[in-house]
Amino acid sequence: MAAVDGTWDTTVKSPLGDQKAMLTVHSDGGTFTGTNAGAMGSVDITGTVDGNTLQWQMNITVPMPMTLDCTATVDGDTITGSVGAGAFGSFPMTGTRVE
Repeated sequence: MAAVDGTWDTTVKSPLGDQKAMLTVHSDGGTFTGTNAGAMGSVDITGTVDGNTLQWQMNITVPMPMTLDCTATVDGDTITGSVGAGAFGSFPMTGTRVE
């Protein structure tokens, strides 16, 4: 299991308030697959792994259709990063490993 693999309890600080989600990551070399599941729905994700850094995009429909650009870095059982929402700006993400 790579250091980035696992289930992460994350929070994104957005203009709509704290958005909590469970992020799952299953890496395979330089790529990963997983899900991001929260109050606004669940999406399957795929992305890249570079050391302990993850990058991916999420296509969401709630509260409006848009593509989010996400980057996160894993440090032990902590994950930190950002979620870019185009013209709406970028919002910080933090979390801890659940398993």
